[in-house]
Amino acid sequence: MTEDQLIAKLIALAATRFKADPAGLEADQDFFASLGIDSFQAMELMTDLEEEFDVEIPDYELQGVTTFRALAGVLAARL
Repeated sequence: MTEDQLIAKLIALAATRFKADPAGLEADQDFFASLGIDSFQAMELMTDLEEEFDVEIPDYELQGVTTFRALAGVLAARL
């Protein structure tokens, strides 16, 4: 899976989870701001991603991650 494909998948999953329009979400956007979510909701999204991709991502690897592109990078390292 390419980085662009992974980002598209992340955006689609986030849009579904938070009932957002995926067309309004971009790779370099802050997903907290663009989705209007807090850290607890972000952790719910991480649970969805871990289940979808069958990986486990330690919390410390997510510190400072606020964009879909950065999240894709963390996830790609685990695939």
